[in-house]
Amino acid sequence: MNITLQKERLLIIEGEVEMKILLHVCCGPCSTFVIEQLKSEGHELVLFFPNSNIYPKEEREKRKLYAEKVSEIYELDFIFDEYNHPEWKEFVRGLESEPSGGKRCAKCFEMNLTKAAMKARELGIENFTTTLTVSRFKKSHMVIAVGRAVGSRIGVNFLDYDFKKKGGYDKSIELAKKYGLYQQSYCGCEFSLRKN
Repeated sequence: MNITLQKERLLIIEGEVEMKILLHVCCGPCSTFVIEQLKSEGHELVLFFPNSNIYPKEEREKRKLYAEKVSEIYELDFIFDEYNHPEWKEFVRGLESEPSGGKRCAKCFEMNLTKAAMKARELGIENFTTTLTVSRFKKSHMVIAVGRAVGSRIGVNFLDYDFKKKGGYDKSIELAKKYGLYQQSYCGCEFSLRKN
């Protein structure tokens, strides 16, 4: 975590600062705890769901539906990109055989976080972050490194939260059950359906 973010959090606790954040949402369950944590710190959130990596389209639409349900529960704006799986496959071309958690996943994070950073810039939102780090199946250090690089390139500040700390994953599962959210059984793309 960078020093600037620590100072911003301290000021938020003292009631002096509130950030507007574009939150990249990977799915409904992962977003629950993340939203609660960020709102408890006084931030204003806009949810963004790009995720053309998710396969098949019906699965992506189901996840989008439940992410939107979460936005309604927490009374937050919800924006989504049109589904373009061929664009995603082209972006990760050559990495199809990589194991989950490897270079293909880093590339996938890059695509989704680039779309998030660009949407934040388009909306005039200076900060963005992602729900991806709440999952015990994602390497937070990888997500954060990609987010920082993307933010620097696009000109938007990536907030490097590791949401799985302090039991974030387990709390997100509890909240998903509480709200009756669909909980998927694989990361999203067709390659994550394989056993590695």
